[in-house]
Amino acid sequence: MKSFKIILFIFISLTLFLSLPAQQKYLTYSQVYSGGQPRLLETLPRISGWYDNNTYLEMKIDMETKSSQLLKVDAETGESEVYIDFSKFDEILPRGSRAEYPADRNDDYTKMIFEIDGDIYFYEEGYSELKRLTASTAEENNASFSPDYKYVAYTREHNLFALELETGLEHQITNDGSETVYNGWASWVYYEEILGRRSRYKSFWWSPNSNKIAFLKFDDSPVPKFPLYRADGTHGELEWEHYPKAGDPNPYVELGIADLQSGEIVWVDSDPLADHYIAWPFWTPDGNRLLFQWMNRGQDNLKIFSTDPDTGNKTQIYDEKQDAWVEFFENIHFVNDGKSFLINSNKNGWNHVYHYSIDGQLINQITDGDWAVNGIELIDEENEILYFRGTKETSTENHLYKIKFDGSDLTKLTSESGNHSTSLSPDGSFFTDRFSSVNTPNKFELRDGDGNFIRVIGDAKSEAFDDYNLGKAELFTVPTDDGFDLPVKWILPPDFDEDKKYPVVFSIYGGPAAQTVWNSFPYWLNDFYLAQNGIIMISADHRGSGHFGKKGVALMHRQLGKYEIDDLTVIVDWLKSKSFVDTTKIAVTGGSYGGYATCMALTYGADYFTHGVAHFSVTDWHLYDNVYTERYMDTPEENPEGYEFGSAMTHAEKYKGKLLITHGTMDDNVHMQNTMQFISKLQDLDKDFELMLYPNARHGVGYPKRPHFMREELEFWFHNLLNKEITRD
Repeated sequence: MKSFKIILFIFISLTLFLSLPAQQKYLTYSQVYSGGQPRLLETLPRISGWYDNNTYLEMKIDMETKSSQLLKVDAETGESEVYIDFSKFDEILPRGSRAEYPADRNDDYTKMIFEIDGDIYFYEEGYSELKRLTASTAEENNASFSPDYKYVAYTREHNLFALELETGLEHQITNDGSETVYNGWASWVYYEEILGRRSRYKSFWWSPNSNKIAFLKFDDSPVPKFPLYRADGTHGELEWEHYPKAGDPNPYVELGIADLQSGEIVWVDSDPLADHYIAWPFWTPDGNRLLFQWMNRGQDNLKIFSTDPDTGNKTQIYDEKQDAWVEFFENIHFVNDGKSFLINSNKNGWNHVYHYSIDGQLINQITDGDWAVNGIELIDEENEILYFRGTKETSTENHLYKIKFDGSDLTKLTSESGNHSTSLSPDGSFFTDRFSSVNTPNKFELRDGDGNFIRVIGDAKSEAFDDYNLGKAELFTVPTDDGFDLPVKWILPPDFDEDKKYPVVFSIYGGPAAQTVWNSFPYWLNDFYLAQNGIIMISADHRGSGHFGKKGVALMHRQLGKYEIDDLTVIVDWLKSKSFVDTTKIAVTGGSYGGYATCMALTYGADYFTHGVAHFSVTDWHLYDNVYTERYMDTPEENPEGYEFGSAMTHAEKYKGKLLITHGTMDDNVHMQNTMQFISKLQDLDKDFELMLYPNARHGVGYPKRPHFMREELEFWFHNLLNKEITRD
């Protein structure tokens, strides 16, 4: 009987032990910051587009050999076959060049062009070697096929060229390129603020029939030059940048249309010396008209003109004015064989889609409501259906919808809670859906055109993920006294105890319409690592972040720096009411505009924020470029009070916390001048701060200095908020 009781006790004890959950693990420094194993997040399949209505293309990379294959995948079954084996190009391409990343190509990779050591090379299937197209001492840039693949256009020494592939004959389209005159190559401020960094300075556009090239010509001679100093070697080196600060003269700009047959250039009817902006031209599908956009220096009036490419004569077809500011359309979607077009405008307070005839008559507003259309995904012209991403249910989630051109039959196609990114087959019969939520990593699924689940394509959640005790992320809102429910996301420590005191770190950006709070899983685990070490990590958005439409964003007009901090202090007051928050350690961090908001939080908001890390920060709007700054602030002459209030130097006397400031010495976007003037002010006031400079680093410190940059911030939090050292395991 006694032995039976012992056996029963052992059995019950063993059963209880086996039923207990496995001991959960914690993230290590190396897992988060230096690629240590095991990985908690897997890489999702790389879908590079649709081959046809039923087949998509997937890039497959062998991580050991680094060789790649492009697969054709049957959408419904998942069965695949090799479409392109890129290893076949290894003997053709020089070391360091990859066939997966040509300068340009046709859809099936049978024609490709490469930019190698400053020259252009052409590949065509059936040939065993590359054909060299240029052999100049100067560098060619942005090589681009004509739509019929008979020409390649590019720029060299700020001139525009087109080369005939059959004959090798090079046509020099312009010949006045210089240190200040650029043809088909964007002035810096256009590249950064209007055409975007994805343009890689390219500012020319082929006509659909390959007979003409539209291009922008810039003259930077009126734009002041700013020095950037490289400290290498014995004597260093000075780099000059044409950079217009707020209130400075802009580059002159013209829109030209080059005819390849005649060699003639027609200049669009506009004043080349006017103080205005011209950008984002779009050819009609038949190539008979060129639409381009004009904006005044005050950036509160946008016009679209339709131009005859043979004469340059223009006709106005669209005119939008707003009290705050307008923005260029980065896409105009032609429908009905170019007889009409769709645009996505926020002119009525929220981003919505409008349908216009080609002569500018409003046909109808397709979408409407207090929510935003964040992108047009597909236009089914045959059935007059528009597919788009939008935030109809909640501002923290993008979903896929479809709607009839007449505004009827609005249907939501994605169902799971979270933020969705989709890609539709050409006829809309299938779509891929990548989505995540605050506590669930990305899933990748295939669905039919009605949103019905077909199969899983991939899951970023690794087998090891559930073994780790990550902090819990939550979404909620904090109300302001004047009626805004501010979105907030926090990550609580995994062993959270309301009887303990925790420091808080806000991770912010803060720029106009720059929403950061989404119901999505982060791309890396830094915030979870800090949370597991005892810090409550928070991201929060103010009234001008985009959650409240253009109505909310427009409140920032002429007063940058105000609501970014005022609304954050509302959240800080809410936090201070919580017993578990250490009110002596309320910290904030960010880079670029987020660095600006951090500097303002530690000065203008000094009664609320105790610690901060500010990376490559704007500190005074007089020092930033004119296109971005004047869009929101007008010129310094028009708004001296706004510029005065919006400067961190104005509020520096209030500073009483602890701030780490970092900057790259060759930052060509937010000049280190911002940091130098700010720390000079702090020194004059005998204030304490920390400074870390990154020699020769540009905007956003890159490799090889990036690991040091990341560790520097981490150590600041550990030393000042946790009073302990990092374990670099």
